[in-house]
Amino acid sequence: MPMTDLSRIYVDECLRGDGGLATAVARAELPPAFEEAWRAHLLPRPWFVRASETAAFARDLEGLFDLLLSLPERLFGGDVERYAAEIGLGPALVALLRRAGSGVPAKLGRADAYHDGTSFKLLEFNLGSEVGGLDMDVFDQALLKVPEFAAFAREHDLGHVDIAERMAAVLRDRARPALSGSSEPVIGLIEGRGGVGPYGRMMRATQEAMAEQGLDLRIGEIGDVRARADGKLTLDGTPLDLVLRNFAASQLLDDPEGPGVAEPFFRAHEAGRTVLFTSLESGLYSHKSALALLSDPRSDDAFDAGERALIERVLPWSRALRASGPAGLVEFCRERRERLILKPGAGYGGLDTFVGWECTDAEWYKALDLAVERGGYVAQERVVPRPEPVYDPATGAVDDWIAALGFFLTDDGYAGAHARVNRADGGAIVGLSSNPDTRMVGVFTHP
Repeated sequence: MPMTDLSRIYVDECLRGDGGLATAVARAELPPAFEEAWRAHLLPRPWFVRASETAAFARDLEGLFDLLLSLPERLFGGDVERYAAEIGLGPALVALLRRAGSGVPAKLGRADAYHDGTSFKLLEFNLGSEVGGLDMDVFDQALLKVPEFAAFAREHDLGHVDIAERMAAVLRDRARPALSGSSEPVIGLIEGRGGVGPYGRMMRATQEAMAEQGLDLRIGEIGDVRARADGKLTLDGTPLDLVLRNFAASQLLDDPEGPGVAEPFFRAHEAGRTVLFTSLESGLYSHKSALALLSDPRSDDAFDAGERALIERVLPWSRALRASGPAGLVEFCRERRERLILKPGAGYGGLDTFVGWECTDAEWYKALDLAVERGGYVAQERVVPRPEPVYDPATGAVDDWIAALGFFLTDDGYAGAHARVNRADGGAIVGLSSNPDTRMVGVFTHP
């Protein structure tokens, strides 16, 4: 079944039916924190992907993760500082990223991808525990309790992976060395200073999803955490066996007291008293310039034929822009405005991104000059996502929407997916941070 066929079947049933399927999302009973965080942002239907394509892409992502981690060794003789300088990371940031690291980051993250009608193409690989979205399978579970959707799911053999369940298994495993008395860990979901205000609703939805998995998750900010005399971290007096890090290294550097406030976390982790999960070193490999290194033909000799085929299969043409870059690259990018997008290497949510096909020539040239001047920007070939029909029960209209699929990976492999979706004519950036019309949705696989 081609990718859009099931979407069309779903929409046709909504148009034909008595409204039961069309209003299934609206009638789904969501748990309170998820309801508060996400109800206003939900699409009126789930997103469908082929199980075989999803499994194949997830395998490719695991291979690509290993290739990313091998870049310092393959291209820089194992010199992490040289590798980091090449992708645009400054010495202060690199020192922070390596603090309390093991040298081998946990395989935890979310890969964002478009389906171009033929296959999934990777847009960015967000590594580390601060990726968000661990609770989104709650949508799928609630929808399956609506009789009309449950019948549709049985008829079409729909499947889904519970992201929270997979994540809970990883957290239990990682926390085990630091358990302090109970068979179940106490986990702190810790934001940077001032972070609970803007992100608290989403954090509470994660807390709720983890409680459903039997995990005691406490929410706080980095400045709320204290260290006992024995080095174990506490939040409001409660010992923490593991900190699920929701703050980024850039937040710490932007806060005059940030690195100092984080130091007890590093010491507790090194002493085995409270596990920091994930360590900050994931940030060495989630920078988009690392993907550009994989794509750069100057790196060809570092990869065998199978590895090169993997890179070409999943990764669009990507190049880092810098003043010392290859001769002619900027001019090449000038000429390909309608086929390129400029992204900050460490950005998120589409912020500070320049979309070539939405710019005039003059705006594009200015953006390229700015990207070279600032450094840390990546030019990436446009991936045109395949549109899918969505029926709006409020208006009765059917419109085309596009999805940025988020595929979750853990040390145990593929851990589920969610989707951020926009109207197909709603602009190139699919993300709540930069487009308030973006919607969130759970993902189901079909044969």
